[in-house]
Amino acid sequence: MRMAARPLVLFLGSLAASCAGPPERPGFTRLFNGRDLSGWVNVNGGPQTWTVRDGTIVCSGKPAGVLRTDRMYENFVLEMEWRHMVPGGNAGLFVWSDALPARGEPFTRSIEVQVMDGRETPDYTSHGDVFAIHGARMTPTRPHPAGWARCLPSEKRSRPSPEWNHYRVTCIDGHVALAVNGKEVSGGSEVEPRKGYLCLESEGSEVHFRNLRIVELPSTAGPSPDESAQEDRGFRSLFNGVDLSGWREGPDHAGHWTAKDWILDYDGKGDHLWSVEEFGDFELIADWRWSGPPARKAVPVILPNGDYETDEKGNRRTVEVDEAGDSGIYLRGNDKSQVNIWCWPIGSGEVYGYRTDAKMPAEVRAAVTPRVAADAPLGEWNRFHVRMVGDRLTVFLNGKRVIEDAQLPGVPPRGKIALQHHGSPIQFANLFVREIR
Repeated sequence: MRMAARPLVLFLGSLAASCAGPPERPGFTRLFNGRDLSGWVNVNGGPQTWTVRDGTIVCSGKPAGVLRTDRMYENFVLEMEWRHMVPGGNAGLFVWSDALPARGEPFTRSIEVQVMDGRETPDYTSHGDVFAIHGARMTPTRPHPAGWARCLPSEKRSRPSPEWNHYRVTCIDGHVALAVNGKEVSGGSEVEPRKGYLCLESEGSEVHFRNLRIVELPSTAGPSPDESAQEDRGFRSLFNGVDLSGWREGPDHAGHWTAKDWILDYDGKGDHLWSVEEFGDFELIADWRWSGPPARKAVPVILPNGDYETDEKGNRRTVEVDEAGDSGIYLRGNDKSQVNIWCWPIGSGEVYGYRTDAKMPAEVRAAVTPRVAADAPLGEWNRFHVRMVGDRLTVFLNGKRVIEDAQLPGVPPRGKIALQHHGSPIQFANLFVREIR
């Protein structure tokens, strides 16, 4: 890490303190115009999660998720005011954040500057903790008592709900420092990533933000790709965490497909859940995990060419696994082009309708068979990244390419997306789509 940056951090802390004042102060730029959420992106919340009232960003706290800036920042001084409207409330400011939530989380990989009220434990406080979350890295200014990548504040300076608090956050070349109500209390160094988005966090209760402003500072040493957060590539959310808006909801779905905070919960009954929109060429991100109890079951062994393995008598070979169910994601409006979710040893991601179609060429059946089993253990979250262009399909599961440029002959050029009903409880989250023009 570039140790020469630390004196600059100290200098900039003094600069920020000397510049304290209204948002119009020369050198600072408003991050919030006081009228609407221009310049911000509601990543995974509902229409009422983030609103503007009386020059204040009002967060309902439901569902859990983030509101982020529409651009990245590297070196800067940020100032803002916040207050909780419910005692014991929880929220946060994220710096150097990815554009999308981490797998199986409503929040992003980033450094969190805690915005919390009325909680005091040996491991975390309500007075300005700074810590790394969901894969980010940071060395705290003072070692944490439990060894966490978290800096506890040097003194208690936060005011209780519903009073306003002032934060000044200085971020330079992988160093972060937080001043609470006029005095620096916490921070860290050796941060990765050290360039990314800024986010406000929704986490269960109403919280207000105002007077958000920033002064950008020169890059002292440009971050490498590994030191930069994941950029926005145009993905938008298909699930808002509060209801089934954007999905075709009928009598067969009532009580079976349910929004539970940031999770779309399915009890295994009812019918497939289809999107309202149709898509042609697109990329889809979808997190999923099994939520029902597993049972031991004998399932077939599938060979890399898509055939079932057989014994000397021609009977299918089986192996016992912990089996939690069967589900999948339908592409382009039909069940044949299904990205399968199951517990078979071949792994999730295969296209069952094409693999089992004897009329398909051998190369097609082999291509839609997963090249590696990449499923997480039962009960843990998985992430699909699906790319469908023309009649070609590529599927990543938990970062591993399991299907690569597989042809799906006869697949419709356009259609809806569906989450499959197959009698098994399962949960989905972080459903994002990017249309490819």
